[in-house]
Amino acid sequence: MSLNLKQNVKCPKCGQMSEVTVWNSITVSDSVDLKQDLLSGKINMFRCPSCSYSALMPTPMLYHDENKKLMISFSPCNDEVLKHQLFDNVQKSSKESGELEKLEGYNLRFVADYNELLEKILIFDNGMNDKTIEVLKLMILSQDIEKAERRTCRFGKIENNVLEFMIYDTIENQTYTSQVPKETYDTIDLQLKQSGVKPYSFVWEMVDPSYATRLLNGFNN
Repeated sequence: MSLNLKQNVKCPKCGQMSEVTVWNSITVSDSVDLKQDLLSGKINMFRCPSCSYSALMPTPMLYHDENKKLMISFSPCNDEVLKHQLFDNVQKSSKESGELEKLEGYNLRFVADYNELLEKILIFDNGMNDKTIEVLKLMILSQDIEKAERRTCRFGKIENNVLEFMIYDTIENQTYTSQVPKETYDTIDLQLKQSGVKPYSFVWEMVDPSYATRLLNGFNN
């Protein structure tokens, strides 16, 4: 079920008060338009009608796509320690509530970054798995190892059996693209499955560069 509430928010720039609709939960089957608004960056974004200041509302949200058996818990956070605490809380509460028994075959993800939330939705919308994509992203960044730590890589799209990734360099303030044949994805995906990596979740997971590094080092779920 999609749930929202109204909040009166004071603009941190000009002080103007305005009413904002804040979504706590989005279920795709409730409204296709709502999902499109999310992918367009319109959900839980504060925009001041007076000075046009904009910012993401610091509101946790649950995304649920029943058809794709995908559930994403999103808690906006920039602090690594707090992020892991929030992740631990999600794991603990799900075990205590017994909800995992009802989510068999699901991919359960925890994210703290808005762009990561949108990226994962796009990945699963295109019939792929983010575990394989994260490994691919590490491989792309490792092509220029000296600049890898200052760069971020995001899946952008797939077209004509070619995956396109966007690479942002924080020092150069430039965005580059990298293309990978779909058959490369398929090969890595098969190798991960053969190594024991499951294409679904047993618990809530944080699938990110650290997770992909552990996979490459021999860890699997």
